[in-house]
Order: sequence, then C-alpha cells, then structure tokens
Amino acid sequence: MRKYLAIGLILATAAMAKAGAGDVQTRTDHPWYPGELSCSTFERLFKSQAEVFARQTGRKVQSDEDKALASWYWRCTHFVHAIEGKGDLWDKGFGKGGDQANREYWTALFANGMTLCGATHGQWNAEMAMLLGPTRSRTCGVEGHNSFEVWLTGGAYGAGRWALLDQDEATVIFSSDGSRLVSIDEIVKDFKNLTSNFTPQRQHGWPVRGFDKTGFDVYTKWSTVEYAAGYAVVPPTVNLRAGETLARYLKPGLEDGKTFAFWGMNYMNSNIPGPACNEAWVDQPEGFYTDAQSKSGYTGSHAGQYRCGNAVYTYKPDFAGGKYKEGVIEDAADHVTFEFYSPYVIACTPADLKPEHKDVKAVYQPGGKNGLVVSGKINCPMSVSTDQGKTWSKADGPDMTDLAKGHYQYWLRLEAPAKDLAGTDLTIRTVCQANPTIIPHVKSGKNQVTFLAGGTGAVSAGPNKAQAQAHLVDGAFGTDKVTLELATPRQEKAVHVYAATWQKSGCPPKDCTYQIECSTDGGKTWAPILKDWKVVCRDPDPGDWWSQTLSFGDLPLTDAAGPVRVRFSNSGRVTYLKTEAHLVYQVQNTSPVKVTYAWTEGGQNKQAEHVYPAGAAQEDASWSFEAGANPQTTWVQYAAE
Repeated sequence: MRKYLAIGLILATAAMAKAGAGDVQTRTDHPWYPGELSCSTFERLFKSQAEVFARQTGRKVQSDEDKALASWYWRCTHFVHAIEGKGDLWDKGFGKGGDQANREYWTALFANGMTLCGATHGQWNAEMAMLLGPTRSRTCGVEGHNSFEVWLTGGAYGAGRWALLDQDEATVIFSSDGSRLVSIDEIVKDFKNLTSNFTPQRQHGWPVRGFDKTGFDVYTKWSTVEYAAGYAVVPPTVNLRAGETLARYLKPGLEDGKTFAFWGMNYMNSNIPGPACNEAWVDQPEGFYTDAQSKSGYTGSHAGQYRCGNAVYTYKPDFAGGKYKEGVIEDAADHVTFEFYSPYVIACTPADLKPEHKDVKAVYQPGGKNGLVVSGKINCPMSVSTDQGKTWSKADGPDMTDLAKGHYQYWLRLEAPAKDLAGTDLTIRTVCQANPTIIPHVKSGKNQVTFLAGGTGAVSAGPNKAQAQAHLVDGAFGTDKVTLELATPRQEKAVHVYAATWQKSGCPPKDCTYQIECSTDGGKTWAPILKDWKVVCRDPDPGDWWSQTLSFGDLPLTDAAGPVRVRFSNSGRVTYLKTEAHLVYQVQNTSPVKVTYAWTEGGQNKQAEHVYPAGAAQEDASWSFEAGANPQTTWVQYAAE
C-alpha cells in the first residue's frame, strides 16, 4: 500500500500537457488485409468477418453456424501455427512459473499472429464469448492436439449442440447429410464414417483439413476440456506523442533488410531468423473457400509462407518546446521518467542467431539487442522498470533491450532534469514484433484509406503479475479477494475500464459466481464490470477438465477524474492467481498525423503520403492513392508532428 501511494504521488505531480495523437489507426479497401481499423474492436472485427463471408460464399451471416464459420474463416487467414515467445507472467523469468500461454486475445492477435494449438484456441474463447455468449466455446484435448468446439443453436442444432471448429488445423466436419457441423464426441464414436466420403456438397465448400492430406487421427481420442480458457481486455491502442513515429514492416529485416528483431521461435527458415510457418492460409486466402469446392482444399507447403513483421516506435521528445511533457509521468528537479505502452510486444535480436541453434530460448538469453535503444548526446545514468516503478534496473549502455524485451510496457528514467536534456537530440527507439496480417495492405488500382485518431490512450496494471502487484490496495493474490487501484498517467479523464481474472476454478469448475466491480470515488460506491458470471458446463464432457478459468469484462466511465479501483471477488472462495486492470483515457489530438504507405511494384519503390490535421476524432475517408499491378506492401508509418 505504501509503495502504491508513492507511485500515486509521482503521478499527482505530473499535471502536464495532454496532447499528441491518440488511438491512431487506418484501413484500406484491400479485400483481405485492410488493416487494424477493420478489426481493432470486436464490433469492427465481426463486421469484417461478415463482409468476407458474404463476399466469398454469397450468403449473409445470419445463424449461429454462419457466425462461427465466418469467425473461423477470418482467423484461419490471419493467424498461424508457430511458437511465440513467452512473457514473464508470474515473475519467475521468461518461460518459467505457472501456465506460460498468452491467453489474452488482442495482444496475441496484434503482436504475434501465431501460437500453438492450445493457446490459439484458448485465446479464441474470448472472441466466441463476445460473438455467441459466455462459455459457449471450449478448448478440447484430443490425441496429441488441443482442438476447439462451439455451442451452436437453431436449425439443425435445436436448443444447442457442440460443433468442432478447429482453427489450428483449419478443420470442420459436417454430418453425413451435410445438415450441421458435428462434435468431437460424435467423431470419436463414429470416426470412420465421419472422416470419409467428403464432397463439396456435404462440406458446403469448406475444407475438412486445410493444411495437409494426412488422416484425422487426432480426433480418435477425447480427454479433457477447458472452459473460459482465454480473455480479452483493452482493444489495441496506439497513442503517439508529438515527435513520435510508428513504422510497421510486413516482412522481417527492418530498414536495411538485415536487422532481425522478434519475440518467438528462431526457425531460421530459409536462413532468415525469426518465427515462420510453411503451411498457412495467410497471403493465399483466395483458395480457402474456392479450392475446397474445386480442388484439394489444402495449402501445401511454401517456405516462409508466414513471417512476423515489426512495429518500430521512434520518439524524439521536444524539450525546448515543452511537448515532452505529454510522454512523461514524472518531471522532477533531477530526473525525468517517460512511459511506454504498446499493443505490440517488445522484440530483440538474440545474441545467438546461429542456424544450428534454432530455439525459442534464444530470445530469453542475455545479450539481446535492437529492442530498446536510446541515442543522442546523453551522458546521464538511465534505468528501466517493467513493473510500474516498483523495481528498477540500471542500464549499462544505450541498448537496454534485455531490460524491456518480452513486455508491452516500460518506464524509462533519465537521471537529469529536462532543461539539461534540451539540445541532446534524445531519441528513444522501441522495436516490437507485429502480426503482418493486421497491417494495412496496398492493392492494385485505387486504394481508399480511412483514418481515425480516436483521441484515447491506455494504461495497464498487467498482464504480468508484478505489473498488477504495484497497484494492489486490498486483498492479495493467492486469495479470493483482490482490489487494484489505477490512475491515468497525467491526470487525464478515464473513459473506460477493462479487467480480467485468472483463477483456480477446480476440476470440474466449481459452481460459483464471479464479480468484478469498479469504484471512482475511493470505494464508497461500486458499479459492476462483470456481474454473477459463472462457468456453464454443457454435456457431453469427457470427464476431465482444466482446473483454471479466466473471466473478463469492461465498463464505460463518465470522465472519471481520479483513480479507479477494481475489485475482484467470488462466491466460492476460489483463489485468484492473478488479476489485471486497464484504463482507457482521453487525450487531446493536438498533433497532425502524417500517414505514409510504402510498397514495391515492378522492382521500383513507391510511396504515398497524406497529412491529417489535428483535432479530429472521427473516421476520415478523404484520401486515396493509386498503385500499379501486383504491389507488395513494405511498410506503413504514422508520424505525430
């Protein structure tokens, strides 16, 4: 409690400029990969899924089955099977402690675009909870694989039936008469019949096993289920400060094509470092539906079909003009502290990039470079904190990658007053990993661009346990009651709160209710974020369950001016392993934003750029540009001027 009060005093001293460009994003009219503005909230995502589904199938999304297939279709063309880097969720070190999977939907989608079968289906539970309703999906342990089912209603499903919907294997199976999707339990019991004699008519054009032609042996056994195995909190938000740019590269290598920074398995695919996947519908989505009808319905194997991209933040604070204050959380007589938050995970160039040492552990080892680098005429000591200022690590040079990698946030403290930093040309460069399918793509012909600076930023107490621990004001992790308190960085007004829990729920999940509440008046009154939530198990079950669950919720706020408390409790004395809270707050869009698209066509580099004026917080579709035949998008940049 004393530590949190100290942090609160730091924040209270920072009555500073509230400017920049909040929640900057764009989309193009590319048919498959229009960019983040098409999918940065569940409402936008579901609209995009329905549009793709209708365009390719000729049918509108109406039924539960339509919704589920549209979601599956979109995720299969935007997400792949590969090993992502783990976070230090439990303060034990990377890859250590409890369950290491990233189970948060948005960071996994935007920062990684890849994971293994259990994690992708765990994350997908969050989307299905928003699309169909709470606990209407589950991750299923089958033979050597973690699969997925959704609970569908209406039509041939009546009051409700489970249906296999496997994103990791791009697999759905319809009943012999084609009337509905079947469940894993049905496949296990009638394996030979349900995994043979496929026709386009029976499958309605959908592939039955979209990555290879091997059998369906994973569905011969059914062992466990995981209910509520993933969650979603604050939607991805890019809040640019004046003098800051965000450049996103679709392919690895950064500006020179030789600097490889990532947070995942170093596959060294075709001698290119970093994550990769040879079997994916990414970058060949046209065949997903039509090939299933007329050809094989399989992707085949193509070297490097999917590779991770990068998101590069370059920040040059304006000390002379005073705009640096909009990125500062402490401006003291002898030091300045900057904050950094991103929906993209901070990457690194591992010290060991030898082709014979292919391993995800390479990114965890000391000696990482190019993730967080400070340049300029800086001669003062510097420190980095990734747990909200609770602990600090001193930098031993300008490259501080090892102090920040694998995180989505950090504080950077320079042991010098702002007046001494003027004229130093201080530049803070943060290189993150990004899913290239979420970056706007350029298409042939006219490209219509829609821009939005929504005027918000985000601050987080989590996802790491230590990041939330810094905001603990009542209760304790490892008990059934926890309260966090979180304030905006510079006394901005909070407009939305998001919260999530990770708990030991029992095997099978205990029959109890969970509450998440918030208070904006110091705990005098409370409003529900999540009310009377519970795990609903639906038969048939295999008789074994994951003994943990996750819950999440959000609540709009009416310009909350002070700290926000978030309280977690349940009726069954269930232990919280960790909780997290996030605030979305208002910023003033006082910086114009220059948007630049770069691509190649016919071996030539091309660019188009447009400057959007400051102040607007509505979608702007006034700009378009032309591209030639077969353009290949290289990077997209936003610059707050």
